[in-house]
Amino acid sequence: MATPPESIELYCRAAQEYNASDLILHVGEPPVVRVAGSVTPMEAPALSLPDLKSFRDHCGVPESATDFDASFVSAQGIRFRVNFHRQLGGEGAVLRRINSNPPEIDQLGVPSDILKSMATRKSGLMIVSGPTGSGKSTTLAALLEWVNRNLERHIVTIEDPVEFVFQRNRSLFTQRAVGLDTPSFAEGLRRSLRQAPDIILVGEIRDADTATVALQAAETGHLVLATLHATDVVEVIERLLAFFPEGERKGHLQVLSGQLLAVLCQKLLPSEDGGVALACEYMTNIGLTRQCILNGDLVSLREHLMQADPAESSVFLESYLQLVSSGRILQETALLAVPNPAELRRRLRGISSTLS
Repeated sequence: MATPPESIELYCRAAQEYNASDLILHVGEPPVVRVAGSVTPMEAPALSLPDLKSFRDHCGVPESATDFDASFVSAQGIRFRVNFHRQLGGEGAVLRRINSNPPEIDQLGVPSDILKSMATRKSGLMIVSGPTGSGKSTTLAALLEWVNRNLERHIVTIEDPVEFVFQRNRSLFTQRAVGLDTPSFAEGLRRSLRQAPDIILVGEIRDADTATVALQAAETGHLVLATLHATDVVEVIERLLAFFPEGERKGHLQVLSGQLLAVLCQKLLPSEDGGVALACEYMTNIGLTRQCILNGDLVSLREHLMQADPAESSVFLESYLQLVSSGRILQETALLAVPNPAELRRRLRGISSTLS
């Protein structure tokens, strides 16, 4: 395996010092870092084509690949998830920095009591959703580390690539990388059922095959944790149904209504302290929620979530209100993020009048 070039090591050290979430590399240009959501060029030499090719070789990228996901550990022990790609005929890469140790689940700003309760279940499906870079993997890693400290479980993870590497505590981990240890998420998930798992982490539900096997695994007595790209709780259900032909959806709704435990959606917003603040929306699948999913009545589901008990479910609007009223984010930041700014303004006026 080729040694990574010194320039790449230099960029990675700088990304760590900047506390950057991402390091963006284009041949012929200085590296760019993403810090607290904003991208800034670094004062560093431009990346050369030979150095990027050497870096591709080190990460095992096939010469013919135009897009390729890999992982990289720098000489300082900093872990990165890497996407190699071509853009306008040139070469590029984006490195996502991964914390060595998962954070405490109680410190993330997610409904940790609900998540920990779900993690103790023997079977079912829990989905964490949100856009790229919203911290989905971090939330699931924090939850699995809580399991590791508190429960005796065999946990199989199927990831592309493996991000957090867990050290055995009370739980045993089998971590498999797509492309290296298994050909696909669906096949890795299917094979994992023969590996005596208690909990299965699926890095992403991308297609009907993976969704089907995930539901089958939940039905057969496994706890399945997965991510999926969607903007809110109801869209998670819509995305899952969209994987299947219309004639099959009724059957899948029946299975989903019975096996879905909870959905968490999250977004990261620029905070007043120069960092990021986490906004989230969540749903536990009980009572009326289960009935709405069974009937495919997503309009009623959305209405129900707006009025639900926060101990069970909550919407992004409530999270934005809390972040603004506590001074974590600006009102303007929340108004740009929320789909119904008029309702947010109305609720904020109500809070202001109550406080005055």
